[in-house]
Amino acid sequence: MGRVIVCGSLNMDVVVQSVRRPKPGETLLGAEVAFLPGGKGLNQAVAAARLGVPTSMFGAVGDDAFGERLRAFLADSDVDTLGLQVVPGQASGLALIQVAEGDNAITVASGANSCFNESMVSAAPTRDAVWVAQFETPLQATDAIMRAAHQAGARTVLNLAPFQPCPAALLASIDVAVLNEIELAQATGTEIAATSPVSAVVEACRKLRVQGAGAVVATLGRRGAVVVTADDAVAVPSIEARVVDTTGAGDCFVGAFAARLADGASPVEAARYANVAAACSVERLGAAPSMPAAAEVAMRLRSA
Repeated sequence: MGRVIVCGSLNMDVVVQSVRRPKPGETLLGAEVAFLPGGKGLNQAVAAARLGVPTSMFGAVGDDAFGERLRAFLADSDVDTLGLQVVPGQASGLALIQVAEGDNAITVASGANSCFNESMVSAAPTRDAVWVAQFETPLQATDAIMRAAHQAGARTVLNLAPFQPCPAALLASIDVAVLNEIELAQATGTEIAATSPVSAVVEACRKLRVQGAGAVVATLGRRGAVVVTADDAVAVPSIEARVVDTTGAGDCFVGAFAARLADGASPVEAARYANVAAACSVERLGAAPSMPAAAEVAMRLRSA
């Protein structure tokens, strides 16, 4: 078994649940609030670690109470936190998440995440590791880290979320790009929506492969996922779930996908497993706290 190395963001999620989202200028009473660990990097690291794969995380937090809580949560989740840096004078990242009618809207204050850079990564890439990154930390750092990992022979997974234009050299160093329909449309200049046929999603994924990515995985929410490699395009069917909160479902998919790659699975096998893990995660509130354990995913796989 290999190791998963996650480089990315850590946020404290302020989750506000209400029956609906307020209209502009409206005050809506009766909501509930929870403070939960999150951030794409943290979520993905926790997802991989809870599935039994050795996982390390590199990132930055502020010298505040939220930073202490985020570090403790990762350690309690069996994630190696030696790579976390505390940035003096900075607040830890914070995300305001509005949850209503089973969906969410998110606003992020990056805080210490904006200070993360490649010099904070002390681990040397190895061929048996899977390196994972996203776009909630500075693009320059992600570019340098992933290109170095690829050059060393490690496998690289890039979650193009939240989307920003990706340098060609970075995309060429990515073994697997993972993104949803919105990010796929932004990355390829293609009109892709939740109702677009799978054939249109496949064609857009192929455009991203032409731009340099080795394989492309498009997550389609309730419709499952699509995996496009040099040899094939495979649709991964959805898994029925009782949706409570979709926050972090994409991160769960990425973390579980990386965990299976580290265990020797193919991209298609990894996507099938990750799809089930993500279905488990949406049945609970919050992002990182909702990440399932390996036994839960195995049970759901048997009943799927």
